[in-house]
Amino acid sequence: MLMQVVAWTASLFVFLSFFMKTMVPLRIMAIVSNLTFIAYALLGIQEGVFDKVAAIFVLHVVLLPLNITRLYQMTSLINKVHQASNHDSGVDYLIPHMTRREYPEGHVLFRQGDPADGIFFIQKGTVKLPEFGKTMEAGAVFGEVGIFSPDNVRAGTVICDEACTVYQISREKVLQLYYQTPEFAFYMMRSVAQIVQDNTEILTSMAGKAKQKELTGASAG
Repeated sequence: MLMQVVAWTASLFVFLSFFMKTMVPLRIMAIVSNLTFIAYALLGIQEGVFDKVAAIFVLHVVLLPLNITRLYQMTSLINKVHQASNHDSGVDYLIPHMTRREYPEGHVLFRQGDPADGIFFIQKGTVKLPEFGKTMEAGAVFGEVGIFSPDNVRAGTVICDEACTVYQISREKVLQLYYQTPEFAFYMMRSVAQIVQDNTEILTSMAGKAKQKELTGASAG
């Protein structure tokens, strides 16, 4: 009787696993069902029918560590993504694949409309973005937006405001890291979203100032 109850309970957990919409609950439910089926098979020893349920026992003994491993991998990935959301860890993935370059003051790294062929990291110096009226200093990463834009072109011009030491990585390598490393992909998307938001605010502010100047000029006239 007890063996039948355990068997139906194990079957119920398997049935419920089909209603799980995300991987973590699915793996947890699978682990519970594995344990229940193992208990069911072990009860077969007491009932003298273990030979009839041995295949079930072997199957779930093999599946249990697999499900535990997959659950661990998934929770570890979630933790890494959370860490990426709080730290600029994406730079750590970029640096080993970047090429170091030295540029003089006034050198144009790229112009608005140029093909977006890579991402840059400033080790030393500052650069300016004339279209957006802002500068970036050592430690800044830029060039992400063009990599992921539909037309794959630069949104603005970047000029060395002084002698700069810059690291560069190709677009192909960035995309490879993006697809192979989820936490890096999360960092990139967060970075692109922040840049778009900042640039939108800058352009809105510039448009407002231009409008105010126009109104002031009209009033003076």
